[in-house]
Amino acid sequence: MIHRPVELLAAYWTLAGDVFPGAPTEVSPFPLADRAAAAAAAGYTGLGLVHEDLVVWRDRIGYGAIRRILLDQGIRHVEVEFLSDWWWAPGDPRRTASDVVREDLLEAAAELGARNLKVSPELHAVTPPDVPRMGDELGRLCEAARASGTAVIMELMPFTNVATLEIALAIVAGADQPNAGILLDIWHVARGGIPYADLSTIPARYLSAVELDDADPEVVGDLFDDTRFRRRLPGDGSFDVPAFLRAIDDAGFAAPYYGVEIISETYRRQPLEVMARTSFEATMAQVERARTEPAAPAAAERAEAGP
Repeated sequence: MIHRPVELLAAYWTLAGDVFPGAPTEVSPFPLADRAAAAAAAGYTGLGLVHEDLVVWRDRIGYGAIRRILLDQGIRHVEVEFLSDWWWAPGDPRRTASDVVREDLLEAAAELGARNLKVSPELHAVTPPDVPRMGDELGRLCEAARASGTAVIMELMPFTNVATLEIALAIVAGADQPNAGILLDIWHVARGGIPYADLSTIPARYLSAVELDDADPEVVGDLFDDTRFRRRLPGDGSFDVPAFLRAIDDAGFAAPYYGVEIISETYRRQPLEVMARTSFEATMAQVERARTEPAAPAAAERAEAGP
C-alpha cells in the first residue's frame, strides 16, 4: 500500500508533441516555456529533457534562462537523456560520438541540478553484453556525474542487450558507485515478461527510477515500433499498473516522483495542454487505485500482458 506523497515527472516524450525517438528530428515543436507551463498547470513537478532538444534551447537562451523557466513554473525535478554507446572503448567511432553527447548531458545535469541522467543499453544487439566492461564504463560515467549530485540510471529494455533484471543488476553492481541505478518502465517490464514479484530481487539502492504508461494486450509490429508508436495512458491498456506500483513500493522504491512516459502516434498530435492534463490525471488515478484497492490474489506474481 502506497502511503507517501506522490509527485509526477513528465518524461520528455510525454509533452514533446509530434516527434518520436529516432525521428529525423527529436526537437519538440513546442517552446520549452510552454511545455513547462503546461506541465505545471496539470500538476507535474518534474520535466524530462532529451539531448537534441536540450542543446537547441541551451544555444538559444542559455542555461540561466532554462533554469528560470523551470523555477518560475515550480518544476523542481529534472531528468536528462538519452546516452547510448557509452560502453565502447575510447577511440571507437561509436564512443567518440557518444562522448560528445555525454559531455553535453553532464554539463546540463550540473547546470540544471538534474536528479537523473538516463542511459541506454545497446539497441537491437546481436551479441550478449560485455558485463564487466559495461560495469566499468558505467562506473566511470557515475564518477563524472557524482559531482553534480546526479544519478546515472540504465534503462532495462527487451529489445536491447540488457533485457533481464539479472544482467542489469550485474552491470550496476559492477559499476560499484552510489549513484548507479536501474530505470524500470512498466512497458519494458511487462513486454519483457518480467513478473512483478521479481522486482523484489532488486536491492533498493539500485531501484532509482520508475516510468508509467500502458499498452494493448498484443504487440503490434515489432517491440521497438510498439513502444514508440502505440503506448497508452495508464489505465487505458492491459497492464496492471496498481500491481506494478505496489510491487516497486514493496521493493523499497523511495524516489520523490514517478515518471510518466507516453509515446504514441495518436496521443502526440493532441494540443499540449490536453496531453499534459490527460497523462497526469490518468496516472494519478492509477496511483489512487494502488493506494486504496486491495491487491488481487497473486497479482504480483505474474507478468502483466508480456508476450
